[in-house]
Amino acid sequence: MRLSPVDPTNPDPAVIAAAAAELRAGGLVAFPTETVYGLGANALDADAVARIYAAKGRPSYNPVIVHVPHTDAARSVVTTWPATAAALSAAFWPGPLTIVLPKSADVPDSVSAGLPLIGVRVPAHPVALALLRAAQIPVAAPSANKSNQLSPTSAEHVARALADVEGLILDGGPCTVGIESTVVDLSTDVPTLLRPGGVSVAALESVLGIRMLLQGPPAEAADAPRRSPGALDRHYAPHAPIRMAPLGDPLALATTIDALRADGAVIGVITHTVFDLPFRGDVVVRVLPPYAEGYASQLFAALHELDVTPVTAIVVEAVPDFAIWDAVRDRLRRAAT
Repeated sequence: MRLSPVDPTNPDPAVIAAAAAELRAGGLVAFPTETVYGLGANALDADAVARIYAAKGRPSYNPVIVHVPHTDAARSVVTTWPATAAALSAAFWPGPLTIVLPKSADVPDSVSAGLPLIGVRVPAHPVALALLRAAQIPVAAPSANKSNQLSPTSAEHVARALADVEGLILDGGPCTVGIESTVVDLSTDVPTLLRPGGVSVAALESVLGIRMLLQGPPAEAADAPRRSPGALDRHYAPHAPIRMAPLGDPLALATTIDALRADGAVIGVITHTVFDLPFRGDVVVRVLPPYAEGYASQLFAALHELDVTPVTAIVVEAVPDFAIWDAVRDRLRRAAT
């Protein structure tokens, strides 16, 4: 993919116009959002959407999210707009929230994995919003990586993962939220959380004034269509396997490292506790912030750093069992599967 630098807060209109023209012509454009970089294509063009799936090696039963610049554009790609959608979009858009509703007939079935529902959101990033306004089309955009691999939070991550793909990367610097959007199904009688993400359940329930269902029905088969991306058992994974270690337990961490080293592994470690351990020089350690928002913003970047080292196994300290850590815990669980 070709790299095009762009100011993350004041993007050059000429650069944005060129990228928008590529989208309208059926091409692929990777662009930054506040969550992760997305690989975008015209959501109303089935051939363009097929290029996303081919570039990523993405299974057809895994849907993609439609990105739009404002609420009116969101309403144009769905058939209903319930009061719950109005309330959540007013509270959290632009932002890391995806709303799932019945799709309009203009949206190809490939966007929704053949289901009658699509996820739609308004991203909170100046480059993404400028691109969407200039393109004047809804843009289907999953994460700009190979299927099931690490989500990209910088243009460098995209360029490395999709080096064989024809298209454009808008380099708008690192993503701030660092993990994908929360996905909520509003087509059901009670709003249902399909994927935890950048907006907490507590914040959603505070706006809705009701309790949400926290888990949708499981897929009937491994290749059954999902209502949300990020629902596969294995996802967000680095090349090296991840082994989880207990929270705040230096002995267990050291024991896990020693066992892997005895098997010949080169070890990478990610913690959020500063342990007074005599790590040998062959252990690559990354200490992330001990609070959920900061940890989330750096998690994928830290895993990408380890991915380009000789590390062959990664030991990750478990995160606290509090609701505010749900999105991080979900990513770690799927990455370690």
